Amino acid sequence: MRVAESSGIQPTLVDSFGRTISYVRISVTDRCDLRCRYCMAERMQFLPRREILTLEEIAKLSDIFIARGVRKIRLTGGEPLVRRGVLDLAAAIGSRIGDGLDELTVTTNGTRLEHFARGLHDAGVRRINVSLDSLRPERFAHVTRGGDHSVVLRGIAAARAAGLAVKINMVALAGLNEDEIADMLRWCGGEGHDLTLIETMPLGEVEEDRTDRYLPLDRVRRGLEKQFDLVPSLRRTGGPARYYDVADLGVRLGLITPLTNNFCDGCNRIRVAATGTVYGCLGHDQKVELRDALREGGAAQVDALLNRLLAEKPRRHEFRIAKASEPAVARHMSVTGG
Repeated sequence: MRVAESSGIQPTLVDSFGRTISYVRISVTDRCDLRCRYCMAERMQFLPRREILTLEEIAKLSDIFIARGVRKIRLTGGEPLVRRGVLDLAAAIGSRIGDGLDELTVTTNGTRLEHFARGLHDAGVRRINVSLDSLRPERFAHVTRGGDHSVVLRGIAAARAAGLAVKINMVALAGLNEDEIADMLRWCGGEGHDLTLIETMPLGEVEEDRTDRYLPLDRVRRGLEKQFDLVPSLRRTGGPARYYDVADLGVRLGLITPLTNNFCDGCNRIRVAATGTVYGCLGHDQKVELRDALREGGAAQVDALLNRLLAEKPRRHEFRIAKASEPAVARHMSVTGG
């Protein structure tokens, strides 16, 4: 699965504020085999296949992005590993590592990782993010509406055995899992995984009021500092996480705080939905549609739309916790960093 078409020599992707876009997150599907309460409604209506980019189209877009200076691509969803043929896609993009691309990564819920870990490594993936909001089986099943905690843990073990570095993503949920954040950090230290905590965000249509679950991570950090030696890290990725080295555990803690602390000054990324819609910022509805452009006009038309997207990319997001009576934005795309 390689690209026969080239967009030619194009300038790198730089927005009107001088930020260079070197990282693209691509959602390969809107579907997921879990129904996490903060992310999806219990009875989702997914998009018809004709509206979703084909794997060949995602590979073509990836080559266009690489030609424009993108150095890192992350495959996400929904849950990317439910997409048939995703390993072929990963291999196609992974073949560009060392040829314009520095890194291909994946974010997954871990349910299929036990069977896909070796294939991801063979495709060139070396790091993955795994969503894990609780170490307690009953609580995990509650948050995910029926997910099997043991399957995810086996997937994480398989990833390590395959040579993949694993970072755990945990959404911090007030009154639900806040009492086990310290335990999660200890577990990650014992297993050798970095941990990123994420504030719940007002994205996607769900049936529960996120306001009740919002947990400011500044408060969480102050609590963790009483138990662990947190040292502000010099690591910067241009992404939303702010990092701390946990000196007594030998791992790194990341905090993604879209509501309590703005993280936009160094933004280096854009996000592509499974439909080919590209968002310059998840906190705005600023976007361009690449699917039809790719199908009808090819790389040149895609390049023109990317130029427009970057010219209009906002300086910062405007996230806030919405009231229960306000409509949610139907956009199932992750903010997770790394």
